[in-house]
Formats: sequence, C-alpha cells, structure tokens
Amino acid sequence: AGAQAREVYDVSGAGDTVLATLAAAAAAKLDLESAIQLANVAAGIVVSRVGTVPIDRASLLATLSTELSLSTQEKVVDRASLVARAAQWRNRGETVVFTNGCFDILHIGHITLLEDAHKMGDHLVIGLNSDDSVQRLKGPTRPIVGENERARILAALASTDAIVVFDEDTPLATIEALRPDVLVKGGDYTEATVVGADMVRAWGGRVAIVPTVAGFSTSNIVQKLSANAEKHNTTRQPAAHITPQEKK
Repeated sequence: AGAQAREVYDVSGAGDTVLATLAAAAAAKLDLESAIQLANVAAGIVVSRVGTVPIDRASLLATLSTELSLSTQEKVVDRASLVARAAQWRNRGETVVFTNGCFDILHIGHITLLEDAHKMGDHLVIGLNSDDSVQRLKGPTRPIVGENERARILAALASTDAIVVFDEDTPLATIEALRPDVLVKGGDYTEATVVGADMVRAWGGRVAIVPTVAGFSTSNIVQKLSANAEKHNTTRQPAAHITPQEKK
C-alpha cells in the first residue's frame, strides 16, 4: 500500500495508530492488504493533527470517502491493465463479472442492470463501446455523450470496479482477454444471442440475463427531448412584422 502525501504537523502516536488499526482489522477478519491500507489512512489522519489524537469512526469514514472518490479515474483502464488487475483479484479468490453496453445518457435501466450484475460476483467490469463503435451501431447522431465522459460517469458508481473502452462492434475480444466468471446482459436477450456466451460457458463460467426496466432507454429519452423541442417550436408565436412606415 502506498503512502498518501500529507501535510505533517505532529508524528506523535502514528505508530500506535497503525498497530491499533491493524489489530482491529485483523479482529474483523479483513485481508492483510486492506488492513494495511486502512492503517495507512488512519496514520495519515494522526500526523495531520497536533498531539496524540484518537481516530473515531466518522473521521476514518470521511477520509476513506475522499480517497475513494479520488480513485474513480483509476477504474478506467486499457485491456492489458484490466487483465492484470483481474489476475490480482483471482489470486485472492475473487470472482469477476462482465457486462457491456453504450451507456449513452445513463438512466434507471442502466443502474438496475449494474446493481444486479454487481451482486453476481466480487468485481464488476464494464465493457464500454467507443464513440466510433456507438456510431456504427446507433447511427451518425450518436453517441450524445463522449466515451471519456461516459467512462468517468460509470467509474463514479459504487457498483463498478473497472471500465474498459473497446472499439470493435462487439466485446468479444475483451471477453476473451478477461475470461469473466459471469457474463451479464440486459434486455430481451437469450443465452444463445449473447455475444461470448459459448466462450464463457466453455471455461466454466455462467451467463445471466437481467430484464430491461420497461419504458426506460436512451432512445426514448432522445425521442422525448426531440418531441418537446418540436412542440415548443410549433407553439411559439411568430414575431409581428413591422414595416418601416409603422416605425415612424
């Protein structure tokens, strides 16, 4: 675990804080890596204050929340980095879930899919269609939101652990490289129509289908926006024409 840069005011009690946090983490059956990271955060709070200061739950949670929010950028990775990260997870006996999509204008249907997928394993990876890939699939007016912004929005969700952008029409190459334990797809799919399903089952994984939330899709949102804009334009009264003579 790497140390976090801090303004140091007083190192008194830092060592004791590390030992006490490690002991508490061990009692809670936390794995060693997480325990060390937690102890590092606790020590960082102590050295940023004058004197020997006890660490309460609220201070630790507040600091952890900040650290987690700063790490959302680290969730967006390339394919090679994703494979390496997945290997670390598996070395700890943890399972990997994969789903994919365009996720253009995030809505409740997307959130439901991701929350359900997250429950199916230890880590959820999202394969995100690149802008070029979305345009080939959805047409020249899409995506509405660029791939970098879509990736960062997904990374900010608590249910996601990694996001990888792929430029192909399908996520097959990403699935083959990642070798997920669970492949999840949302919508009116069957296992026979999910890209990569045969491959995942061949190495002992499983395929899960999450039903679509009725009435919610990016296409529906775009249609509503277009309909509202058209309605606004047709109901607007035309400006009165004033001749130069009437101005006098």
